[in-house]
Amino acid sequence: MTARSKVVVTHCVHEPVRQLLAQHFEVVANEGIETWASDKLLEQASDAEALLVFMPDRIDDAFLALCPKLRLIAGAFKGYDNIDVDACTRRGIWVTIVPDLLSQPTAELALSLILGLARNVLPGDRLVRGGKFQGWRPRLYGRGLAGSTVGIVGMGKLGQALVRLLTGFSARIIYHDPVKMSPVEEAFLGMARAELDQVLRESDFVVVMAPLTSATAHLINADALARMKKGAYLVNVGRGSVVEEAAVSQAISEGHLAGYAADVFEMEDWAWPDHPAAIDFGLLANPEQTLFTPHLGSAVDRARLEIELSAARSIVQGLRGERPVDAINDPPAKSSKS
Repeated sequence: MTARSKVVVTHCVHEPVRQLLAQHFEVVANEGIETWASDKLLEQASDAEALLVFMPDRIDDAFLALCPKLRLIAGAFKGYDNIDVDACTRRGIWVTIVPDLLSQPTAELALSLILGLARNVLPGDRLVRGGKFQGWRPRLYGRGLAGSTVGIVGMGKLGQALVRLLTGFSARIIYHDPVKMSPVEEAFLGMARAELDQVLRESDFVVVMAPLTSATAHLINADALARMKKGAYLVNVGRGSVVEEAAVSQAISEGHLAGYAADVFEMEDWAWPDHPAAIDFGLLANPEQTLFTPHLGSAVDRARLEIELSAARSIVQGLRGERPVDAINDPPAKSSKS
């Protein structure tokens, strides 16, 4: 590691993160909240040894070919479908993520979306602000969690964090995941594993918390929605393209699905082929049965600072010649001629 190795930070970060990196490297950082255009990012990254990247950044093999000095890419995120990890490995570049720090704040947001959607929080707010509220009336009846079945699709750390938050709501919890948890873990969390079809058929709330892979892309499609209980709610805080938004819009318009809440959207999955350019219009035009947040899962100030610091520490470790703690690949040693 040299004192003047160049590190590029692609989005604005907390000042302690910049200070940590500046102790060791020359740091070039995006000062604004908007994503750099691809040519701007390439201009800055072409002679960099490390990048601290965020979800909007797409790192593919063509990009890497123009950045011969790169030794490490640190993602300030958990899901990494926007990075070609195989290409990085072939080129001797470490890839790191932040595996744990996003789970708790994202689970908290998922719970708020469940309650906000099912209890008609936004329609109620509009009613009060519109000057039409004259006191209690028998309207805007929703669905409570008590006595309901919550089905979670994806039982990683995020799913487990949500289950812990659901303790005390008197809800039955079932989950679907390719990896079965141990009976002890299931008993401790108070839930049971089920096949996807059972989760869809029996759940009053289906919460998507799965990563985006070739196996999960449009996992919740028109066929899956048709198998859901009539009047159920769907919530997505995993990845946008795990859910087929146009099919959700159709299921709501037909009266089969009671509502949809999401913090992630198909149009965000820039690295995924044929992703739509915008959120389905039918969903946006239906504020009574939908509730959306602009990817706020980990948007807790303290959590974001810790996420950024974790990614920055990975850069320090990697450029020192150490194996970064949160590396997800094992690249061959980078040639000194790079």
